[in-house]
Amino acid sequence: MRIYDFRGFANPARIRITVAEKRLSDLIEFVTVDVPGGEHRQPPFLAKNPSGTIPVLELDDGTMIAECTAITEYLDNVDGEAVLTGSDGKERAIIHMMQRRAESRLLDPVAAYFHHATPGLGPQIETYQNREWGEKNREVALEGMRYFDGLLRNQDYLAGDRFSMADITAFAGLLFADISKIDVPADLTGLRAWRTKVAERPSVMHA
Repeated sequence: MRIYDFRGFANPARIRITVAEKRLSDLIEFVTVDVPGGEHRQPPFLAKNPSGTIPVLELDDGTMIAECTAITEYLDNVDGEAVLTGSDGKERAIIHMMQRRAESRLLDPVAAYFHHATPGLGPQIETYQNREWGEKNREVALEGMRYFDGLLRNQDYLAGDRFSMADITAFAGLLFADISKIDVPADLTGLRAWRTKVAERPSVMHA
């Protein structure tokens, strides 16, 4: 299998953590896509993913799987023992619910702020920017941090008592927030403690 990505970006980090959690590193070849240079917008890459986003998982039979949630679902079930996406209907539903909230209330708003209200990846890549929209999304991200802080004051992880895909997404969202210079407010002690705990996982330390 191959994974097309650019190391250091938030969404690629999500999949690298998943690969490490599942101990699949020996089965994966990582292929760098020069996103800052615009390679993701060129025909050869668009043939792999028409959305022009990374990461993309290429299976041995040539199948291309894009979108982090879909890639994580596949990788988590390669060995028949899902540990990141849920093992029964209820657990899967809760994890997917929290995964979506981690995207819509944290990761995606941070990305919108980065691409619209900062220089982002530079004028060659950021061909359209709406600063007002970017600043609004900064507010959404901060509200999301407060939501997750309240949740994590009463439970170990976003979807309950077990580390899951939702935690990976939220952690990546905070990594993106660092890059975008959106600080986690000091009074969000639940979120900060959770982040420290997740950062100590071997899969995260080496992602």
